[in-house]
Amino acid sequence: MVQNMLSSTRLKEFKSVREDAMDKFINRLKVNAEKNNGVVVVVRDARFAVFCILVVMCFGLEMDEEKLERIDQVMKNVLIVLDPRIDDYLPILSVFFSKQRKRALEVRKEQVDFIVPFIEQRRRAIQNPGSDQTAITFSYLDTLFDVKVHEGKKSSPSNEELVSLISEFLNGGTDTTATAVEWGIAQLIDNPEVQTKLYQEINMTVGDKKVNEKDIEKMPYLQAVVKELLRKHPPTHFVLTHAVTEPTTLGGYDIPTDTNVEVYIAGIGEDPKLWSNPEKFDPERFISKGEDADITGVTGVRMMPFGVGRRICPGLAIGTLHISLMLARMVQEFEWTAYPPGKKIDFTGKLEFTVVMKESLRAVIKPRE
Repeated sequence: MVQNMLSSTRLKEFKSVREDAMDKFINRLKVNAEKNNGVVVVVRDARFAVFCILVVMCFGLEMDEEKLERIDQVMKNVLIVLDPRIDDYLPILSVFFSKQRKRALEVRKEQVDFIVPFIEQRRRAIQNPGSDQTAITFSYLDTLFDVKVHEGKKSSPSNEELVSLISEFLNGGTDTTATAVEWGIAQLIDNPEVQTKLYQEINMTVGDKKVNEKDIEKMPYLQAVVKELLRKHPPTHFVLTHAVTEPTTLGGYDIPTDTNVEVYIAGIGEDPKLWSNPEKFDPERFISKGEDADITGVTGVRMMPFGVGRRICPGLAIGTLHISLMLARMVQEFEWTAYPPGKKIDFTGKLEFTVVMKESLRAVIKPRE
């Protein structure tokens, strides 16, 4: 995934896919606003836009909206059903969870039965170039067909294994990005001066043309907004579980070998020892106030929304790109205000697959003149 799919070279190859998805995203917001007196549900449309990009990257096939929504639903069903249960940790209790296990197996079968035909369609497209008009030049699946997965055997992944890898790719990149975009728009509504300054930077950088990925590199304030967003609202509050490989000491505690260690990302971003006025959403801290943070953790850990070190999230580059591009396009096209007008934004979060807003953000959008 890292070498063949998420490298900077490969990401550039999907530039047109992202541009097309962003245009459809903005149009979807306009249509939904017209139907609902200017009101949109931010996370719903943002999630679908990201999902559209990842599906094309994953399967190398262009799909209509009906198929995309069906794949999305199948993937969401998996996340909903496969919440951790106590019998995962205490198998002796599994007899009490037979209904849940049965339902999980049903959802898995639905997922495999629905996804495998798309895998086979891609396989045929590779074997017979030009035979499928919906196929594009490259996909994540292409990198998986030739992987040798079984020790001592020259066998590629089974279709069931491919479905699992695809599921990881789609689910890992969709909700995390959409959640971040929702929190970002909420902060721009709650801090209108930040929204105004961001719009002014976009306007000065690109004028009347649509923001593209090259433009983002020339926008320090946008980059500061995204960094502050990831400090305040990391999409997950814990990194994936790590395990200690040798005895060590951490925070004054002795940690024996094989102990699981959970790192609380949100606590680092809120630490007053590391940040001035940490509860305030303040992108200026990264521009004029002398504070800085390397989100990769190479030069020190003051925030770690993607983890750090060798186990850092492989989606760091694509995730920050999607968040930056979506926020820029959303602010360029619309002025965002609270719904109902004057309502105070509730920044309470709740844990789903990611940490989402407890009350899904509904906002009023007004096209820029």
